[in-house]
Amino acid sequence: MASTKTAIYTALGANLIIALTKFIAASVTGSSAMVSEGIHSLVDTLNEVLLLLGLKRSQKPADMKRPFGYGRELYFWSYVVSILIFAVGGGVSFYEGLSHISNPEPIENPQWNYIVLGIAFVLDGYSLLTALRAFNAQRGSQPFWSAVRDSKDPATFVVLFEDGSDVLGLIIAFLGVFLGHQLNNPYLDGAASILIGCLLTAVSILLAHESRSLLMGEAADPAIVQQTIALTEADPVVIKAAQTLTFQMGPNDIVLIQRIVFTPELTDAAMIQGIARIRKTIQTAEPSIRQVYIEPVSA
Repeated sequence: MASTKTAIYTALGANLIIALTKFIAASVTGSSAMVSEGIHSLVDTLNEVLLLLGLKRSQKPADMKRPFGYGRELYFWSYVVSILIFAVGGGVSFYEGLSHISNPEPIENPQWNYIVLGIAFVLDGYSLLTALRAFNAQRGSQPFWSAVRDSKDPATFVVLFEDGSDVLGLIIAFLGVFLGHQLNNPYLDGAASILIGCLLTAVSILLAHESRSLLMGEAADPAIVQQTIALTEADPVVIKAAQTLTFQMGPNDIVLIQRIVFTPELTDAAMIQGIARIRKTIQTAEPSIRQVYIEPVSA
Protein backbone atom coordinates (compact mmCIF):
# COMPACT_ATOMS: atom_id res chain seq x y z
CA MET A 1 0.00 0.00 0.00
CA ALA A 2 2.85 2.39 0.82
CA SER A 3 4.51 1.85 -2.58
CA THR A 4 1.14 2.42 -4.29
CA LYS A 5 0.64 5.75 -2.51
CA THR A 6 4.20 6.80 -3.35
CA ALA A 7 3.55 6.10 -7.04
CA ILE A 8 0.29 8.06 -6.96
CA TYR A 9 1.76 11.10 -5.16
CA THR A 10 4.74 11.12 -7.53
CA ALA A 11 2.43 11.04 -10.55
CA LEU A 12 0.19 13.73 -9.03
CA GLY A 13 3.03 16.17 -8.49
CA ALA A 14 4.59 15.52 -11.88
CA ASN A 15 1.32 15.82 -13.81
CA LEU A 16 0.30 19.06 -12.09
CA ILE A 17 3.60 20.77 -12.95
CA ILE A 18 3.58 19.36 -16.47
CA ALA A 19 -0.02 20.42 -17.17
CA LEU A 20 0.77 24.04 -16.27
CA THR A 21 3.91 24.17 -18.42
CA LYS A 22 2.15 22.53 -21.38
CA PHE A 23 -0.72 25.01 -21.35
CA ILE A 24 1.74 27.91 -21.14
CA ALA A 25 3.67 26.54 -24.11
CA ALA A 26 0.44 25.93 -26.06
CA SER A 27 -0.68 29.53 -25.50
CA VAL A 28 2.66 30.84 -26.79
CA THR A 29 3.07 28.53 -29.79
CA GLY A 30 -0.52 27.74 -30.77
CA SER A 31 0.28 24.01 -30.95
CA SER A 32 -2.76 21.71 -31.01
CA ALA A 33 -0.68 18.75 -29.86
CA MET A 34 0.47 20.75 -26.82
CA VAL A 35 -3.12 21.62 -25.95
CA SER A 36 -3.97 17.90 -26.12
CA GLU A 37 -0.97 17.05 -23.98
CA GLY A 38 -1.94 19.75 -21.47
CA ILE A 39 -5.44 18.30 -21.22
CA HIS A 40 -3.91 14.82 -20.95
CA SER A 41 -1.79 15.87 -17.95
CA LEU A 42 -4.69 17.77 -16.35
CA VAL A 43 -6.94 14.70 -16.60
CA ASP A 44 -4.15 12.57 -15.14
CA THR A 45 -3.83 14.99 -12.21
CA LEU A 46 -7.55 14.68 -11.49
CA ASN A 47 -7.27 10.91 -11.80
CA GLU A 48 -4.57 10.72 -9.13
CA VAL A 49 -6.79 12.74 -6.78
CA LEU A 50 -9.66 10.30 -7.41
CA LEU A 51 -7.41 7.30 -6.79
CA LEU A 52 -6.25 8.80 -3.49
CA LEU A 53 -9.90 9.38 -2.59
CA GLY A 54 -10.67 5.76 -3.44
CA LEU A 55 -7.75 4.51 -1.34
CA LYS A 56 -8.83 6.57 1.65
CA ARG A 57 -12.49 5.58 1.46
CA SER A 58 -11.65 1.91 0.90
CA GLN A 59 -9.89 1.80 4.28
CA LYS A 60 -13.00 2.72 6.26
CA PRO A 61 -13.91 -0.06 8.71
CA ALA A 62 -17.00 -2.18 8.18
CA ASP A 63 -20.22 -0.94 9.76
CA MET A 64 -23.92 -1.81 9.83
CA LYS A 65 -24.47 -0.22 6.42
CA ARG A 66 -21.48 -1.95 4.80
CA PRO A 67 -20.88 -5.14 6.83
CA PHE A 68 -18.22 -6.35 4.37
CA GLY A 69 -16.35 -3.03 4.45
CA TYR A 70 -15.66 -0.31 1.90
CA GLY A 71 -12.82 -1.98 0.00
CA ARG A 72 -14.62 -1.84 -3.35
CA GLU A 73 -14.62 1.99 -3.24
CA LEU A 74 -11.17 1.80 -4.83
CA TYR A 75 -12.53 -0.34 -7.67
CA PHE A 76 -15.35 2.14 -8.28
CA TRP A 77 -13.07 5.17 -8.46
CA SER A 78 -10.63 3.30 -10.69
CA TYR A 79 -13.50 2.69 -13.10
CA VAL A 80 -14.42 6.40 -12.97
CA VAL A 81 -10.79 7.22 -13.84
CA SER A 82 -10.97 5.04 -16.97
CA ILE A 83 -14.16 6.84 -18.06
CA LEU A 84 -12.53 10.26 -17.54
CA ILE A 85 -9.52 9.26 -19.63
CA PHE A 86 -11.86 8.21 -22.45
CA ALA A 87 -14.41 11.04 -22.27
CA VAL A 88 -12.20 14.00 -21.40
CA GLY A 89 -8.68 13.01 -22.40
CA GLY A 90 -9.43 11.09 -25.58
CA GLY A 91 -12.49 13.11 -26.61
CA VAL A 92 -10.93 16.55 -26.26
CA SER A 93 -7.72 15.42 -27.97
CA PHE A 94 -9.75 14.19 -30.95
CA TYR A 95 -11.63 17.48 -31.05
CA GLU A 96 -8.46 19.56 -30.87
CA GLY A 97 -6.84 17.53 -33.62
CA LEU A 98 -9.81 17.75 -35.98
CA SER A 99 -10.19 21.46 -35.26
CA HIS A 100 -6.53 22.10 -36.07
CA ILE A 101 -6.72 20.09 -39.29
CA SER A 102 -9.86 21.98 -40.35
CA ASN A 103 -8.24 25.34 -39.55
CA PRO A 104 -4.47 24.79 -39.64
CA GLU A 105 -2.19 27.41 -38.14
CA PRO A 106 1.60 27.39 -38.35
CA ILE A 107 3.44 26.71 -35.10
CA GLU A 108 5.23 29.77 -33.72
CA ASN A 109 8.29 29.64 -31.46
CA PRO A 110 8.52 25.82 -31.41
CA GLN A 111 11.50 25.99 -29.05
CA TRP A 112 9.04 26.54 -26.20
CA ASN A 113 7.38 23.24 -27.06
CA TYR A 114 10.73 21.46 -27.09
CA ILE A 115 11.68 22.86 -23.68
CA VAL A 116 8.35 21.89 -22.12
CA LEU A 117 8.34 18.45 -23.75
CA GLY A 118 11.87 17.84 -22.46
CA ILE A 119 10.92 18.81 -18.90
CA ALA A 120 7.75 16.73 -19.11
CA PHE A 121 9.66 13.72 -20.43
CA VAL A 122 12.04 13.81 -17.45
CA LEU A 123 9.23 14.19 -14.89
CA ASP A 124 6.93 11.63 -16.52
CA GLY A 125 9.84 9.25 -17.00
CA TYR A 126 10.65 9.43 -13.29
CA SER A 127 6.98 8.93 -12.39
CA LEU A 128 6.79 5.95 -14.77
CA LEU A 129 9.83 4.32 -13.18
CA THR A 130 8.32 4.84 -9.70
CA ALA A 131 5.04 3.23 -10.78
CA LEU A 132 6.91 0.39 -12.51
CA ARG A 133 8.91 -0.35 -9.36
CA ALA A 134 5.70 -0.49 -7.31
CA PHE A 135 4.05 -2.80 -9.85
CA ASN A 136 7.10 -5.07 -10.15
CA ALA A 137 7.26 -5.36 -6.36
CA GLN A 138 3.71 -6.72 -6.43
CA ARG A 139 4.00 -9.06 -9.41
CA GLY A 140 7.33 -10.68 -8.49
CA SER A 141 8.27 -13.20 -11.19
CA GLN A 142 4.81 -13.27 -12.77
CA PRO A 143 4.67 -12.22 -16.46
CA PHE A 144 3.69 -8.58 -16.99
CA TRP A 145 0.31 -8.97 -18.72
CA SER A 146 -0.65 -11.90 -16.52
CA ALA A 147 0.06 -9.72 -13.47
CA VAL A 148 -2.15 -6.94 -14.88
CA ARG A 149 -5.04 -9.37 -15.42
CA ASP A 150 -4.64 -10.95 -11.98
CA SER A 151 -3.92 -7.76 -10.02
CA LYS A 152 -6.36 -6.91 -7.24
CA ASP A 153 -4.89 -3.41 -6.76
CA PRO A 154 -6.07 -1.22 -9.68
CA ALA A 155 -4.39 1.91 -8.31
CA THR A 156 -0.97 0.50 -9.17
CA PHE A 157 -1.63 -0.50 -12.77
CA VAL A 158 -3.82 2.57 -13.45
CA VAL A 159 -0.91 4.87 -12.54
CA LEU A 160 1.48 2.66 -14.52
CA PHE A 161 -0.58 2.84 -17.72
CA GLU A 162 -1.27 6.54 -17.24
CA ASP A 163 2.44 7.28 -16.96
CA GLY A 164 3.20 5.00 -19.89
CA SER A 165 0.65 6.80 -22.05
CA ASP A 166 2.12 10.12 -20.88
CA VAL A 167 5.57 9.19 -22.16
CA LEU A 168 4.21 7.86 -25.47
CA GLY A 169 2.02 10.96 -25.83
CA LEU A 170 5.05 13.20 -25.35
CA ILE A 171 6.90 11.37 -28.11
CA ILE A 172 3.91 11.74 -30.44
CA ALA A 173 3.57 15.44 -29.57
CA PHE A 174 7.29 16.02 -30.19
CA LEU A 175 7.13 14.34 -33.60
CA GLY A 176 4.02 16.34 -34.52
CA VAL A 177 5.59 19.67 -33.54
CA PHE A 178 9.03 18.90 -34.97
CA LEU A 179 7.88 17.49 -38.32
CA GLY A 180 5.15 20.09 -38.66
CA HIS A 181 7.68 22.89 -38.19
CA GLN A 182 10.47 21.35 -40.30
CA LEU A 183 8.16 20.46 -43.20
CA ASN A 184 6.07 23.61 -42.78
CA ASN A 185 3.01 21.34 -42.55
CA PRO A 186 0.64 22.36 -39.70
CA TYR A 187 -1.60 19.39 -40.46
CA LEU A 188 0.94 17.11 -38.79
CA ASP A 189 0.40 18.90 -35.47
CA GLY A 190 -3.33 18.17 -35.67
CA ALA A 191 -2.62 14.57 -36.69
CA ALA A 192 -0.43 14.18 -33.60
CA SER A 193 -3.31 15.39 -31.44
CA ILE A 194 -5.61 12.78 -32.99
CA LEU A 195 -3.01 10.05 -32.38
CA ILE A 196 -2.79 11.13 -28.74
CA GLY A 197 -6.59 10.82 -28.58
CA CYS A 198 -6.35 7.28 -30.02
CA LEU A 199 -3.70 6.40 -27.44
CA LEU A 200 -5.82 7.67 -24.54
CA THR A 201 -8.89 5.86 -25.86
CA ALA A 202 -6.99 2.56 -26.07
CA VAL A 203 -5.63 2.97 -22.53
CA SER A 204 -9.07 3.89 -21.17
CA ILE A 205 -10.65 0.76 -22.71
CA LEU A 206 -7.97 -1.45 -21.16
CA LEU A 207 -8.34 0.16 -17.72
CA ALA A 208 -12.14 0.07 -17.90
CA HIS A 209 -12.06 -3.66 -18.69
CA GLU A 210 -9.79 -4.49 -15.76
CA SER A 211 -11.57 -2.16 -13.29
CA ARG A 212 -15.00 -3.43 -14.36
CA SER A 213 -13.96 -7.01 -13.64
CA LEU A 214 -12.84 -6.07 -10.12
CA LEU A 215 -15.94 -3.97 -9.51
CA MET A 216 -18.24 -6.85 -10.51
CA GLY A 217 -16.43 -9.16 -8.11
CA GLU A 218 -13.49 -11.52 -8.52
CA ALA A 219 -12.32 -14.53 -6.56
CA ALA A 220 -9.08 -14.31 -4.62
CA ASP A 221 -5.81 -15.43 -6.15
CA PRO A 222 -5.94 -19.21 -6.85
CA ALA A 223 -2.77 -19.70 -4.79
CA ILE A 224 -4.50 -18.17 -1.76
CA VAL A 225 -7.57 -20.36 -2.30
CA GLN A 226 -5.43 -23.51 -2.48
CA GLN A 227 -3.55 -22.44 0.63
CA THR A 228 -6.77 -22.07 2.63
CA ILE A 229 -7.95 -25.51 1.49
CA ALA A 230 -4.62 -27.09 2.49
CA LEU A 231 -4.66 -25.40 5.91
CA THR A 232 -8.25 -26.45 6.54
CA GLU A 233 -7.73 -30.08 5.52
CA ALA A 234 -4.58 -30.27 7.66
CA ASP A 235 -6.69 -29.81 10.80
CA PRO A 236 -7.21 -33.15 12.61
CA VAL A 237 -11.00 -32.75 12.92
CA VAL A 238 -11.54 -32.14 9.20
CA ILE A 239 -12.24 -34.79 6.57
CA LYS A 240 -12.26 -32.35 3.64
CA ALA A 241 -13.12 -28.83 2.54
CA ALA A 242 -16.19 -29.55 0.44
CA GLN A 243 -16.43 -26.05 -1.05
CA THR A 244 -14.33 -22.90 -0.82
CA LEU A 245 -15.63 -19.55 -2.03
CA THR A 246 -13.71 -16.28 -1.94
CA PHE A 247 -14.63 -12.71 -2.78
CA GLN A 248 -12.09 -9.93 -3.31
CA MET A 249 -13.48 -6.85 -1.54
CA GLY A 250 -10.32 -4.77 -1.94
CA PRO A 251 -6.59 -5.10 -2.68
CA ASN A 252 -5.97 -6.56 0.80
CA ASP A 253 -9.49 -7.53 1.82
CA ILE A 254 -10.84 -11.04 1.14
CA VAL A 255 -14.02 -12.71 2.36
CA LEU A 256 -13.75 -16.51 2.68
CA ILE A 257 -16.65 -18.97 2.89
CA GLN A 258 -15.91 -22.65 3.47
CA ARG A 259 -18.20 -25.65 3.69
CA ILE A 260 -16.34 -28.28 5.67
CA VAL A 261 -16.96 -31.98 6.32
CA PHE A 262 -15.90 -32.72 9.90
CA THR A 263 -15.19 -36.13 11.43
CA PRO A 264 -18.53 -37.79 12.36
CA GLU A 265 -17.68 -38.54 16.00
CA LEU A 266 -17.02 -34.86 16.74
CA THR A 267 -18.98 -33.25 19.58
CA ASP A 268 -20.55 -29.81 19.18
CA ALA A 269 -18.03 -28.28 21.56
CA ALA A 270 -15.10 -29.83 19.71
CA MET A 271 -16.52 -28.63 16.38
CA ILE A 272 -16.80 -25.06 17.68
CA GLN A 273 -13.20 -25.24 18.88
CA GLY A 274 -12.14 -26.67 15.51
CA ILE A 275 -13.87 -23.88 13.59
CA ALA A 276 -12.19 -21.23 15.76
CA ARG A 277 -8.81 -22.94 15.29
CA ILE A 278 -9.20 -23.17 11.50
CA ARG A 279 -10.25 -19.52 11.28
CA LYS A 280 -7.22 -18.41 13.32
CA THR A 281 -4.84 -20.58 11.29
CA ILE A 282 -6.10 -19.21 7.97
CA GLN A 283 -6.05 -15.56 9.03
CA THR A 284 -2.57 -15.91 10.55
CA ALA A 285 -1.23 -17.41 7.33
CA GLU A 286 -3.04 -14.90 5.08
CA PRO A 287 -3.87 -11.60 6.87
CA SER A 288 -5.69 -10.25 3.80
CA ILE A 289 -8.53 -12.69 4.58
CA ARG A 290 -10.45 -10.35 6.84
CA GLN A 291 -13.63 -12.41 7.30
CA VAL A 292 -14.01 -16.20 7.45
CA TYR A 293 -17.36 -18.01 7.43
CA ILE A 294 -17.37 -21.76 8.03
CA GLU A 295 -20.39 -24.00 7.53
CA PRO A 296 -20.30 -27.66 8.63
CA VAL A 297 -21.82 -30.01 6.03
CA SER A 298 -22.36 -33.75 5.81
CA ALA A 299 -20.18 -35.94 3.63
